[in-house]
Amino acid sequence: MVESEIAERMAARRAELDELEEQLVKPLDQVRAERDELAVAERVWHRMAEQFAGEQATATPVPVQVAGRAVLLVPHREGGMDQTVLPPEYQKILAVVRQAGAQVATRAVGEALGLEVGVRGRLEPLRGKLTKLAERGWLRKMPDVRFTTRPWPALLPPAAASWASSWRNCGAPGGR
Repeated sequence: MVESEIAERMAARRAELDELEEQLVKPLDQVRAERDELAVAERVWHRMAEQFAGEQATATPVPVQVAGRAVLLVPHREGGMDQTVLPPEYQKILAVVRQAGAQVATRAVGEALGLEVGVRGRLEPLRGKLTKLAERGWLRKMPDVRFTTRPWPALLPPAAASWASSWRNCGAPGGR
C-alpha cells in the first residue's frame, strides 16, 4: 500500500507541475511576442526618423523669386532655432499667440495686430500665415482652428508626432 500511495502522490505532483508549467508558458509566450513587436516598432521608428531627417535636410527653405521680388519662406522649426529667423511679420504673429498664453482664434490675433477684423476677407491672409506657422512647427493648430504655441524646442516634426500618436492608438506595444 505504501508503494501505491507514493505512486499516487508522485502522479498528483507531476500533474501540479504540468499545470504550473502551462500557466508559466502562456505569459512567457506573450512576453516574447510583445518583445518581437517592440523590435519591429523600433526598426520602423528608426527608419521613419531617418526619413524625417532626410526630408528636413532636403526641405531647407531658400529665398525664392516671385514676380521679380525676393520672398523669404518661413523655415521649418528645428531645435535651437530662434524666432528671429522668421520674417518680422511672422515674428509679430508668433509673439501675439505667445502673449495670449492659451488657445487663440484668428480674429483675436487680428485684433491684437490692429487689423480690421470686421471687414470680410481681412483675416484670410492672417489665417494662412497662422496655418503656415503651424505646418512648419512654430505653432500648433487645434481641431477647433485655434492656435497655440508649441513646447520649445520641438522634439519631433509635426508629421512624426502625428505618426507616433496614431501608432500608440492602434494597439501597438506600449499603447495598451
